[in-house]
Amino acid sequence: MQDIPLDDAAPKPAYAFGPFGHILLGSSKALAIAGGLVFVLLVAMSIVSIVGRKLFSAPVSGDMEVLQMAAAFASACFFAHCHLQGGDVKVDFFTAHASPVVVCRLDAMGSLLVGIFGSLITWRACMGAWSIKAAGETSMILGWPVWIAQMLMVPGFLLLALAGLYKAWVYWQHSLYASTSQGAA
Repeated sequence: MQDIPLDDAAPKPAYAFGPFGHILLGSSKALAIAGGLVFVLLVAMSIVSIVGRKLFSAPVSGDMEVLQMAAAFASACFFAHCHLQGGDVKVDFFTAHASPVVVCRLDAMGSLLVGIFGSLITWRACMGAWSIKAAGETSMILGWPVWIAQMLMVPGFLLLALAGLYKAWVYWQHSLYASTSQGAA
């Protein structure tokens, strides 16, 4: 994120979180930690399965199914925290010499798109999960209901949608402050 040179009284976008933003940040951090722990458990399970397969001809039954389902959930856990912390990939080559107002408005537009995308993917994940539940689809080896694994991704995508919309609002508010402070100067 490009630093925005404003006076000291101006809120910085990364730190301008209000009460809702702090709740959102805490929730996204907790979900990201949960996702990280799931990945650690998946690595441990994979090691046990590989060693069991090679040394004892006894792999963990259904390890690939568990890996696929749990990795989908765990991956969805990181997006919101990444966006709230400004960890998105940005190409600022074209905005390197733009005014702070333009940069804030472009960041607001980008965050709005993230919010819209998060909303769409949340909706589709829910609809897909209900469709899979209605079909009664289960995993091949373990017989686990697949819809549960898909529904577990929804909280991460919902937080991404909220994070995108919230950051769009924060950046927009910051751009309004920047434009009034530039106009007053």
